[in-house]
Amino acid sequence: MDVMEQLKQASTFIEERISMVPRIGIVLGSGLGALGGQVSDSLTIPYDEIPHFCPSTVEGHHGLLVIGRLQNKPVLVMQGRLHFYEGLSMDQVVFPVRCMKLLGVENLIVTNAAGSLHADYRPGTLMLIRDHIKMVTDSPLRGPNLDAFGPRFNDMSDPYTSKIRDLAKQCAARLGIELKEGVYCYMPGPSYETASEVRMLGLLGGHAVGMSTVPEVITAAHCGMKVLGVSCLTNMGTGILEEPLRHDDIIRVGEQVRTTFVALLEAIIDSWPLSRM
Repeated sequence: MDVMEQLKQASTFIEERISMVPRIGIVLGSGLGALGGQVSDSLTIPYDEIPHFCPSTVEGHHGLLVIGRLQNKPVLVMQGRLHFYEGLSMDQVVFPVRCMKLLGVENLIVTNAAGSLHADYRPGTLMLIRDHIKMVTDSPLRGPNLDAFGPRFNDMSDPYTSKIRDLAKQCAARLGIELKEGVYCYMPGPSYETASEVRMLGLLGGHAVGMSTVPEVITAAHCGMKVLGVSCLTNMGTGILEEPLRHDDIIRVGEQVRTTFVALLEAIIDSWPLSRM
């Protein structure tokens, strides 16, 4: 069975169980799943019940699809994402984003827990992603092009939609939330970066580093979606501080900024125009 047929089966399975067309898709990263609990009139579907979906295997990723309303906007929330380092193919990693597109989602919010590459971007800071640097050779668009979603060679001049970034900055200012802006570097994982890699990424212009998000954004851009990316900086990169990195600490910092994170995303969703920009 080809990928398009799998996508149609999965999206039909979800569509038959929901009563609204989701317009905004949200992917919640490590320790950031609390937003899913704010969805009203919700239906929750475990990933492993959806045809051809892969289960999430990482701590802090619940592996649940939550469909309902947030700030009275119809949303589809992924509580936990899929990662390339889990042994999945890129097609499997971005399978949920393509399902979203088939379900009617035209707007995507991607969040993640990331390591800081600069001493003044401290743990607990939220960073608006302006652009990314992809340090993984594989691509979700490698192989035969899926013409139903987009062109063979898609534009990446504004993958994190500038007008939506401006909206996010306005929401943060209104709430008095510090919101840094920077470039996210995508590394394959699951090992954390070495001190030399952290220095290299900083020299390349990166501000944060993580093991996710970029495949989803490339796929969303290919599909013509409007995209917003927010990183929760949960730790300093290796070598900036003389401390080892532990996943438990990353989950803990994500939970500490939960209130601020939820408030910011709710404000952004409330202000997000659903007509095409």
